[in-house]
Amino acid sequence: MIINLPHTTTRKIAASLLEARESNSQITGRVLTLIVVASAEDDVDHINSVTRDASHEHPARVIVLLTGDADEDTHLDAEVRVGGHAGASEMVVMRLTGELTHHLESVVTPLLLPDTPVVAWWPTTAPDNPSEHPIGELAQRRITNAAHDVTADILTRLRDTYAPGDSDMMWSKITGWRGIVASTLDRHPHEPVEAVTLSGPAGTPSVDIAAGWLADRLGVPVTRVITAPLDDDRVFPVRHLRFDRASGPLTVDVLDHRTVRVALPGRPESLVSMVIRSDADCLSEELRHLDPDLAYANALRGLPRVTVTDERD
Repeated sequence: MIINLPHTTTRKIAASLLEARESNSQITGRVLTLIVVASAEDDVDHINSVTRDASHEHPARVIVLLTGDADEDTHLDAEVRVGGHAGASEMVVMRLTGELTHHLESVVTPLLLPDTPVVAWWPTTAPDNPSEHPIGELAQRRITNAAHDVTADILTRLRDTYAPGDSDMMWSKITGWRGIVASTLDRHPHEPVEAVTLSGPAGTPSVDIAAGWLADRLGVPVTRVITAPLDDDRVFPVRHLRFDRASGPLTVDVLDHRTVRVALPGRPESLVSMVIRSDADCLSEELRHLDPDLAYANALRGLPRVTVTDERD
Protein backbone atom coordinates (compact mmCIF):
# COMPACT_ATOMS: atom_id res chain seq x y z
CA MET A 1 0.00 0.00 0.00
CA ILE A 2 1.26 3.48 -0.89
CA ILE A 3 -0.24 6.64 0.61
CA ASN A 4 0.65 9.82 -1.29
CA LEU A 5 0.93 12.97 0.79
CA PRO A 6 1.68 15.98 -1.44
CA HIS A 7 2.67 19.26 0.20
CA THR A 8 2.43 17.74 3.66
CA THR A 9 3.79 18.03 7.20
CA THR A 10 5.48 15.61 9.59
CA ARG A 11 2.31 15.58 11.71
CA LYS A 12 0.28 14.31 8.77
CA ILE A 13 2.99 11.76 7.94
CA ALA A 14 2.98 10.44 11.52
CA ALA A 15 -0.81 10.15 11.47
CA SER A 16 -0.70 8.25 8.18
CA LEU A 17 1.91 5.85 9.58
CA LEU A 18 -0.26 5.12 12.58
CA GLU A 19 -3.33 4.58 10.43
CA ALA A 20 -1.45 2.33 8.01
CA ARG A 21 0.02 0.27 10.85
CA GLU A 22 -3.37 -0.29 12.45
CA SER A 23 -4.89 -1.42 9.17
CA ASN A 24 -2.02 -3.60 7.90
CA SER A 25 -1.26 -6.85 9.72
CA GLN A 26 1.86 -7.52 7.60
CA ILE A 27 3.94 -4.95 9.48
CA THR A 28 6.10 -6.81 12.00
CA GLY A 29 7.84 -5.50 15.11
CA ARG A 30 10.39 -2.90 14.13
CA VAL A 31 13.86 -3.21 15.63
CA LEU A 32 15.36 0.12 14.55
CA THR A 33 14.88 3.35 12.64
CA LEU A 34 16.89 3.61 9.42
CA ILE A 35 17.37 7.13 8.07
CA VAL A 36 18.49 7.23 4.43
CA VAL A 37 19.91 10.53 3.19
CA ALA A 38 20.23 10.98 -0.57
CA SER A 39 19.66 13.44 -3.37
CA ALA A 40 16.51 13.59 -5.43
CA GLU A 41 18.82 13.11 -8.43
CA ASP A 42 20.08 9.72 -7.19
CA ASP A 43 18.72 6.35 -8.31
CA VAL A 44 15.80 6.40 -5.90
CA ASP A 45 14.30 3.14 -7.17
CA HIS A 46 17.57 1.32 -6.40
CA ILE A 47 17.84 2.89 -2.94
CA ASN A 48 14.26 1.92 -2.10
CA SER A 49 14.85 -1.61 -3.42
CA VAL A 50 17.98 -2.06 -1.27
CA THR A 51 16.24 -0.91 1.91
CA ARG A 52 13.20 -3.06 1.15
CA ASP A 53 15.35 -6.17 0.65
CA ALA A 54 17.41 -5.50 3.78
CA SER A 55 14.23 -5.06 5.82
CA HIS A 56 13.36 -8.75 5.49
CA GLU A 57 16.17 -9.44 7.95
CA HIS A 58 15.84 -6.18 9.89
CA PRO A 59 12.25 -4.91 10.16
CA ALA A 60 12.53 -1.15 10.61
CA ARG A 61 10.95 2.19 10.13
CA VAL A 62 12.76 3.48 7.06
CA ILE A 63 12.81 7.23 6.52
CA VAL A 64 14.20 8.24 3.13
CA LEU A 65 15.15 11.91 2.84
CA LEU A 66 15.56 13.05 -0.77
CA THR A 67 16.93 16.58 -0.90
CA GLY A 68 16.25 18.83 -3.86
CA ASP A 69 17.21 22.40 -4.72
CA ALA A 70 17.75 24.51 -1.61
CA ASP A 71 16.99 27.67 -3.61
CA GLU A 72 13.48 26.56 -4.56
CA ASP A 73 10.36 27.26 -2.51
CA THR A 74 10.14 25.23 0.70
CA HIS A 75 8.16 22.09 -0.04
CA LEU A 76 7.64 18.61 1.40
CA ASP A 77 6.05 15.73 -0.50
CA ALA A 78 5.86 12.28 1.04
CA GLU A 79 4.88 8.69 0.37
CA VAL A 80 4.02 6.26 3.16
CA ARG A 81 4.65 2.67 2.07
CA VAL A 82 3.62 -0.47 3.94
CA GLY A 83 3.10 -4.10 3.03
CA GLY A 84 4.73 -5.46 -0.11
CA HIS A 85 5.98 -2.02 -1.17
CA ALA A 86 8.11 -1.77 1.97
CA GLY A 87 9.18 -5.38 2.63
CA ALA A 88 8.96 -6.19 6.33
CA SER A 89 9.21 -2.52 7.27
CA GLU A 90 7.24 0.65 6.99
CA MET A 91 8.80 3.27 4.76
CA VAL A 92 8.42 7.01 4.42
CA VAL A 93 9.91 8.61 1.31
CA MET A 94 10.16 12.40 1.60
CA ARG A 95 11.18 14.87 -1.07
CA LEU A 96 12.34 18.19 0.35
CA THR A 97 13.23 21.49 -1.25
CA GLY A 98 14.03 24.97 -0.01
CA GLU A 99 14.81 25.73 3.61
CA LEU A 100 13.90 22.20 4.73
CA THR A 101 17.05 20.82 3.10
CA HIS A 102 19.05 22.65 5.79
CA HIS A 103 17.03 21.22 8.69
CA LEU A 104 16.78 17.49 8.03
CA GLU A 105 17.06 16.63 11.72
CA SER A 106 13.97 18.71 12.51
CA VAL A 107 12.03 16.95 9.78
CA VAL A 108 12.98 13.45 10.86
CA THR A 109 12.93 13.69 14.67
CA PRO A 110 9.12 13.49 15.10
CA LEU A 111 9.12 10.24 13.08
CA LEU A 112 11.78 8.33 15.02
CA LEU A 113 10.66 5.19 16.81
CA PRO A 114 10.96 5.53 20.60
CA ASP A 115 13.45 3.35 22.49
CA THR A 116 15.02 1.79 19.38
CA PRO A 117 18.45 2.31 17.77
CA VAL A 118 18.81 4.84 14.97
CA VAL A 119 21.01 4.08 11.95
CA ALA A 120 21.91 6.63 9.28
CA TRP A 121 22.85 5.55 5.77
CA TRP A 122 24.24 7.74 2.98
CA PRO A 123 23.98 5.50 -0.14
CA THR A 124 25.86 7.94 -2.38
CA THR A 125 27.69 11.11 -1.31
CA ALA A 126 28.29 11.38 2.43
CA PRO A 127 29.02 14.46 4.55
CA ASP A 128 32.64 15.35 5.27
CA ASN A 129 32.23 14.19 8.86
CA PRO A 130 29.25 11.82 9.31
CA SER A 131 29.37 11.82 13.12
CA GLU A 132 29.07 15.63 13.22
CA HIS A 133 26.30 15.84 10.62
CA PRO A 134 22.90 16.63 12.23
CA ILE A 135 21.52 13.28 11.07
CA GLY A 136 24.70 11.49 12.17
CA GLU A 137 24.34 12.97 15.65
CA LEU A 138 20.96 11.24 15.96
CA ALA A 139 22.38 7.84 15.02
CA GLN A 140 24.23 5.12 16.92
CA ARG A 141 25.53 3.75 13.62
CA ARG A 142 26.51 5.74 10.51
CA ILE A 143 26.98 3.92 7.20
CA THR A 144 28.58 5.51 4.15
CA ASN A 145 29.33 4.18 0.67
CA ALA A 146 32.76 5.22 -0.57
CA ALA A 147 32.26 3.36 -3.87
CA HIS A 148 29.74 6.05 -4.86
CA ASP A 149 31.82 9.02 -3.67
CA VAL A 150 33.86 10.51 -6.52
CA THR A 151 36.19 12.59 -4.34
CA ALA A 152 39.81 11.43 -4.49
CA ASP A 153 40.45 11.85 -0.75
CA ILE A 154 37.46 9.84 0.46
CA LEU A 155 39.56 7.19 2.28
CA THR A 156 41.73 9.80 3.97
CA ARG A 157 38.62 11.67 5.04
CA LEU A 158 36.98 8.54 6.43
CA ARG A 159 40.13 7.73 8.40
CA ASP A 160 40.67 11.24 9.76
CA THR A 161 37.04 11.75 10.80
CA TYR A 162 36.37 8.23 12.10
CA ALA A 163 34.23 8.03 15.23
CA PRO A 164 32.91 4.88 16.95
CA GLY A 165 29.76 3.85 15.10
CA ASP A 166 31.08 4.77 11.63
CA SER A 167 31.24 2.14 8.90
CA ASP A 168 31.33 1.96 5.13
CA MET A 169 29.89 -0.53 2.66
CA MET A 170 33.30 -0.99 1.02
CA TRP A 171 34.16 -2.95 4.20
CA SER A 172 31.15 -5.29 4.08
CA LYS A 173 31.78 -5.81 0.34
CA ILE A 174 34.91 -7.81 1.20
CA THR A 175 33.53 -9.90 4.08
CA GLY A 176 33.40 -13.15 2.09
CA TRP A 177 36.84 -12.56 0.59
CA ARG A 178 38.30 -11.85 4.03
CA GLY A 179 36.91 -15.18 5.23
CA ILE A 180 38.65 -16.99 2.37
CA VAL A 181 41.93 -15.18 3.10
CA ALA A 182 41.77 -15.95 6.83
CA SER A 183 41.03 -19.65 6.27
CA THR A 184 43.86 -19.84 3.72
CA LEU A 185 46.38 -18.48 6.23
CA ASP A 186 45.21 -21.09 8.74
CA ARG A 187 46.40 -23.93 6.51
CA HIS A 188 49.64 -25.83 7.08
CA PRO A 189 52.46 -24.83 7.09
CA HIS A 190 51.88 -22.11 9.67
CA GLU A 191 54.72 -19.78 8.71
CA PRO A 192 55.05 -16.06 9.35
CA VAL A 193 54.07 -13.80 6.44
CA GLU A 194 57.01 -11.67 5.32
CA ALA A 195 55.28 -9.36 2.83
CA VAL A 196 51.95 -8.93 1.07
CA THR A 197 51.05 -7.76 -2.44
CA LEU A 198 47.51 -7.25 -3.70
CA SER A 199 46.27 -5.74 -6.93
CA GLY A 200 43.11 -4.17 -8.26
CA PRO A 201 41.92 -1.22 -10.34
CA ALA A 202 42.07 2.40 -9.24
CA GLY A 203 38.97 3.97 -7.75
CA THR A 204 37.91 0.81 -5.90
CA PRO A 205 37.98 1.58 -2.17
CA SER A 206 37.36 -2.08 -1.26
CA VAL A 207 40.86 -2.91 -2.55
CA ASP A 208 42.39 -0.13 -0.47
CA ILE A 209 40.57 -1.07 2.73
CA ALA A 210 41.61 -4.71 2.17
CA ALA A 211 45.23 -3.54 2.02
CA GLY A 212 44.76 -1.51 5.21
CA TRP A 213 43.23 -4.53 6.94
CA LEU A 214 46.20 -6.74 6.04
CA ALA A 215 48.74 -4.08 7.03
CA ASP A 216 47.11 -3.68 10.43
CA ARG A 217 46.55 -7.37 11.12
CA LEU A 218 49.90 -8.71 9.92
CA GLY A 219 52.25 -5.83 10.65
CA VAL A 220 54.35 -6.54 7.52
CA PRO A 221 55.03 -4.52 4.33
CA VAL A 222 51.90 -4.38 2.16
CA THR A 223 51.98 -3.21 -1.46
CA ARG A 224 48.78 -2.22 -3.23
CA VAL A 225 49.24 -2.44 -7.03
CA ILE A 226 46.94 -0.35 -9.23
CA THR A 227 45.91 -2.25 -12.37
CA ALA A 228 43.87 -1.48 -15.48
CA PRO A 229 40.09 -1.07 -15.05
CA LEU A 230 37.95 -4.21 -15.00
CA ASP A 231 35.89 -5.07 -18.07
CA ASP A 232 33.29 -6.89 -15.98
CA ASP A 233 31.83 -5.18 -12.91
CA ARG A 234 30.65 -8.56 -11.62
CA VAL A 235 34.26 -9.54 -10.90
CA PHE A 236 35.60 -9.04 -7.38
CA PRO A 237 38.06 -6.09 -7.49
CA VAL A 238 40.97 -7.64 -5.50
CA ARG A 239 42.17 -9.62 -8.49
CA HIS A 240 45.40 -10.99 -7.04
CA LEU A 241 46.76 -11.45 -3.51
CA ARG A 242 50.18 -12.89 -2.64
CA PHE A 243 51.61 -13.69 0.77
CA ASP A 244 55.39 -14.14 0.71
CA ARG A 245 56.54 -16.83 3.16
CA ALA A 246 59.73 -18.88 3.62
CA SER A 247 58.35 -21.96 1.85
CA GLY A 248 57.05 -19.95 -1.11
CA PRO A 249 54.18 -17.64 -2.03
CA LEU A 250 50.58 -18.28 -1.06
CA THR A 251 48.22 -16.75 -3.62
CA VAL A 252 44.52 -15.96 -3.86
CA ASP A 253 43.41 -15.09 -7.41
CA VAL A 254 40.00 -14.15 -8.77
CA LEU A 255 39.41 -16.20 -11.92
CA ASP A 256 35.96 -14.93 -12.88
CA HIS A 257 32.80 -13.52 -11.32
CA ARG A 258 32.10 -16.79 -9.50
CA THR A 259 35.47 -18.41 -8.73
CA VAL A 260 38.55 -17.76 -6.59
CA ARG A 261 41.69 -19.90 -6.85
CA VAL A 262 43.84 -20.54 -3.76
CA ALA A 263 47.38 -21.90 -4.33
CA LEU A 264 49.92 -23.05 -1.71
CA PRO A 265 53.42 -24.39 -2.43
CA GLY A 266 53.41 -28.17 -2.86
CA ARG A 267 49.63 -28.44 -2.56
CA PRO A 268 46.91 -28.87 -5.20
CA GLU A 269 45.11 -25.66 -6.16
CA SER A 270 41.72 -25.07 -4.56
CA LEU A 271 38.75 -23.42 -6.26
CA VAL A 272 36.33 -21.51 -4.03
CA SER A 273 32.96 -20.08 -5.03
CA MET A 274 32.51 -16.35 -4.38
CA VAL A 275 30.36 -13.59 -5.89
CA ILE A 276 30.25 -9.85 -5.38
CA ARG A 277 27.84 -8.94 -2.62
CA SER A 278 24.85 -6.78 -3.47
CA ASP A 279 24.16 -3.46 -1.75
CA ALA A 280 21.25 -5.13 0.06
CA ASP A 281 23.56 -7.85 1.40
CA CYS A 282 26.04 -5.25 2.60
CA LEU A 283 23.38 -3.10 4.23
CA SER A 284 21.93 -6.16 5.97
CA GLU A 285 25.36 -7.01 7.38
CA GLU A 286 25.90 -3.46 8.61
CA LEU A 287 22.55 -3.51 10.40
CA ARG A 288 23.44 -6.74 12.25
CA HIS A 289 26.09 -4.97 14.29
CA LEU A 290 25.04 -1.75 15.98
CA ASP A 291 28.09 -1.60 18.23
CA PRO A 292 31.33 0.05 16.99
CA ASP A 293 33.13 -1.94 14.29
CA LEU A 294 36.67 -2.10 15.65
CA ALA A 295 37.95 -4.22 12.75
CA TYR A 296 36.90 -1.51 10.29
CA ALA A 297 38.50 1.16 12.46
CA ASN A 298 41.75 -0.80 12.56
CA ALA A 299 41.69 -1.29 8.78
CA LEU A 300 41.41 2.48 8.34
CA ARG A 301 44.33 2.85 10.76
CA GLY A 302 46.42 0.54 8.57
CA LEU A 303 45.97 2.58 5.38
CA PRO A 304 49.01 4.88 5.86
CA ARG A 305 51.26 1.81 6.13
CA VAL A 306 50.37 0.60 2.62
CA THR A 307 52.75 1.25 -0.27
CA VAL A 308 50.97 2.04 -3.55
CA THR A 309 52.47 1.30 -6.97
CA ASP A 310 50.89 1.80 -10.39
CA GLU A 311 51.22 -1.09 -12.83
CA ARG A 312 49.82 1.12 -15.59
CA ASP A 313 52.93 3.37 -15.64
